[in-house]
Amino acid sequence: MDQRRNAPGGQVTNGIEPRAFGKTDLRVSVIGFGAWGIGGPAMAGTMPIGWGDVDDAVSMKALRRSLDRGINFFDTADFYGLGHSEELIGEVFGDRSDIVVATKVGHRLNRDGSITLDYSKKHILNACEQSLRRLRRATIDYYQLHSAGVAHLQQGECVEAMELLKAQGKIRYWGISLSTFHPEPEAEFLLQHAQGDGFQVVVNIINQRAIPLMRRAHQQGYGIIARMPLQFGLLTGKFSSATRFGANDHRSFRLTPSILEHALMHLENVWPLADKYNISKTSLGLSFCASIPEVSTVIPGIKTPEQVDMNTSGILSLSEEDREWLAELYRQELHEVVEMMEQQG
Repeated sequence: MDQRRNAPGGQVTNGIEPRAFGKTDLRVSVIGFGAWGIGGPAMAGTMPIGWGDVDDAVSMKALRRSLDRGINFFDTADFYGLGHSEELIGEVFGDRSDIVVATKVGHRLNRDGSITLDYSKKHILNACEQSLRRLRRATIDYYQLHSAGVAHLQQGECVEAMELLKAQGKIRYWGISLSTFHPEPEAEFLLQHAQGDGFQVVVNIINQRAIPLMRRAHQQGYGIIARMPLQFGLLTGKFSSATRFGANDHRSFRLTPSILEHALMHLENVWPLADKYNISKTSLGLSFCASIPEVSTVIPGIKTPEQVDMNTSGILSLSEEDREWLAELYRQELHEVVEMMEQQG
């Protein structure tokens, strides 16, 4: 497609302004804190489930800096660093009431180090207690099933557990973190049964599959969390075809050389938009997500205070014309990158 070099048409917006989270009474900053990375380089057998080495002191500075910059939404999981991400959030914030903490349940390790999905009522109730302890909170604001499938939802124990925890006051609201490539089945189940309060979806300039679903969910009062807004860092513009990741970095098998080369080729058509708005490539990626009306909060992965500053600066409301142009670019070209990622597994 032709590169865009028109005059800017969007308006500056406050990157951390509060938005409603669906039909709940939660108010969440437009830019949130994705806390997967601060969990550290955990492993599931030989599979890296973290984002490389981190320094806990730096991570805690990032958490504190995020609050200074107006971020009030923190998204983690009991699987991130096998609980370490939750522990850091708990150590920094404790049970303060001016932040919104979301965590997830359903992934655990077997004795041999392999990953298993466990959405039994017993596991969820026990895991919630452990998360509350690590987070040092009396209540989890938003509790999520960590990519549960339709079969788990139909079986019903996970839904029953969530409703029981809500009735007990241990969680305020609950939802589900949906599949990267096929988010519709589980979302449709909850929509049809009017269960849960929100969805976490992968959405970014490269992967726009979930946008039609987001619109339907928003109309029914569900909050929407936009995860992976920078697609493993591809949308920061910092990678080249020669970029490689350490063995303890989850991206080492997600961003293969062929995917990197193909994605970067197509992104050459995207970068002129950053010049048009006079913002960084990172800000463009985040602005795209924040400009989707149905999005409640966008959660880039953050590990350092510098990343906090970068991810809360230059957030703009992209013009309708440019949003449609990016949608057309996805339909014509970028969908090929998503299909490569899906085939790669």
